[in-house]
Amino acid sequence: MTASHSPDQGVATSLICAMQKIPNLTMDSARLHFLDALAVGVLAAMQGPVSGVTQLQQSFNCGQSSVLGREEPANPAMAALINGTLIHSLEFDDTHVASVMHGSSVLASAALACAENEQATVEELFRAYAIGWEFLIRIGLASPGKIQANGFQITSAGGPFAAAAVACLLKKYSADVMSNAIGIAGSQAAGTFAFLAEGDTVKSAQPGWAAHAGILAADLARAGVTGPADVFRGEFGFYSLYAKDHSGGQRLLDSMMDLGEHWYLPEAAFKLIPSCHYIHPFVEAVQQAIDSGLDATEIENLHCWVPAEVIGIIAEPWNSKIQPRTSHDARWSLPYVLSAVFLDGDVGVDLFSGPTREDVTKLAELMTFQPWVGSGYPEQFPARIQITTRDETVSEYAVFDVKGGMGRPIQKSDVVAKASRNLEGAGWDVSRINGFIDVILQRDETSVSELSAFLRSSQ
Repeated sequence: MTASHSPDQGVATSLICAMQKIPNLTMDSARLHFLDALAVGVLAAMQGPVSGVTQLQQSFNCGQSSVLGREEPANPAMAALINGTLIHSLEFDDTHVASVMHGSSVLASAALACAENEQATVEELFRAYAIGWEFLIRIGLASPGKIQANGFQITSAGGPFAAAAVACLLKKYSADVMSNAIGIAGSQAAGTFAFLAEGDTVKSAQPGWAAHAGILAADLARAGVTGPADVFRGEFGFYSLYAKDHSGGQRLLDSMMDLGEHWYLPEAAFKLIPSCHYIHPFVEAVQQAIDSGLDATEIENLHCWVPAEVIGIIAEPWNSKIQPRTSHDARWSLPYVLSAVFLDGDVGVDLFSGPTREDVTKLAELMTFQPWVGSGYPEQFPARIQITTRDETVSEYAVFDVKGGMGRPIQKSDVVAKASRNLEGAGWDVSRINGFIDVILQRDETSVSELSAFLRSSQ
């Protein structure tokens, strides 16, 4: 099969053609997700667990791309690495639930960096960003849950392909160049779950690295480097290696047939809590218990039914989850977070900074879990808990899906309010916040440089 008729070129052609078919609902979603992601990243640059990445000196004074939390610009690939790392570091960034993709940590960082370097308009930025999301979601849905089960974070494993596409769209490269960039991106797919053992912060960098890899893949392709013409299928294709699924590549190619007609981005969920998304419905179940009048001092046991597919992320080893190594590690601890909800009534960014709390771990010791087979994951993120009190009263609470996604959407005003709180927490004043939000939500025809001015302001 020649390069001009390759499967990857067919994917590239579909992505380019879809740029002019994006409906208003999807564009509106793109604006909100982009706003949410950048506001989280700005806050993380000021008080997140990996804020030191902004000090990567080799990144500065060699490009036109903004670095969150800094006035100095960077080259696009390095800016995308830093910003993607920041956006993901608080576990506060969005997720498409069924594909388990943290899309904006990869794509907002890649799109912003390339749009600034190419002096694009805000509309051009959002169109490329939206198409990247559609591609990334389809990559996840082609083999749902299998890449995760095989030990790779799907966002970072699949992210380089979508980031490469976004870079090529903004640079206005041909389908042939994009095809090679997508093939090259297959050599950069990575991101294992090894960080779970001790809660290492490298997870934060995995989507940033995917954005960085995708931009470099586009540059390499433009420079004449070629990539495999069928990177998703075959014995050494992406799905065979990362998912142990020899049919996944064909399912992805089939799914590209309706790109431009079916749009997934409006389904993506906003996070309302800065912790692992799988924990969120359990937090809501606990809040139901609190609303019913239950007090933490009454608890004899809190038992959780945890979707079997996510036990290794939020529940095992259970003793280590009860006593996380660090407060950042606690973002993936089901018992620690639920204990904090009982004691504090809410989950905020502050819970995951400083030393772990003895009062929280003491209550967490009263919690147990069991696997929940057939929970509905990954189409939904459900929760079920049973609480036994000291007087032997037993009560159950359940949440069928996480709040913030297509099944239980939140309002535009909720997303704007979250972004405003995060930007205020980063020290922005009201005028700067309102101007920034206005550029993203209202001013498609303006240059991305106006957005950059807000990000780089020293005030």
